[in-house]
Amino acid sequence: MTISFTTFVLSLSTAALQHLGVTATGDRKERPEVNLEAAQQTIDILEMLEEKTKNNLSDEESKLLSTLLYDLRMRFVEASREAGS
Repeated sequence: MTISFTTFVLSLSTAALQHLGVTATGDRKERPEVNLEAAQQTIDILEMLEEKTKNNLSDEESKLLSTLLYDLRMRFVEASREAGS
């Protein structure tokens, strides 16, 4: 099986979501433990990929990466606020 850029980015995004305590669909009833440091590190990796691949991605790949980063950043801010309260 060959991994594509899209699959790679989605797997990193999924890891970041898990670090932010977002549950996966399924039978799990408990929320994953929030790990803001790990979430930030994964978001930083995605940001680095965005910078290093600039002008080398298809329009679809570029849009996916920027959309995922926006969503993850917003969720990170929300999780940070919840952790602070």
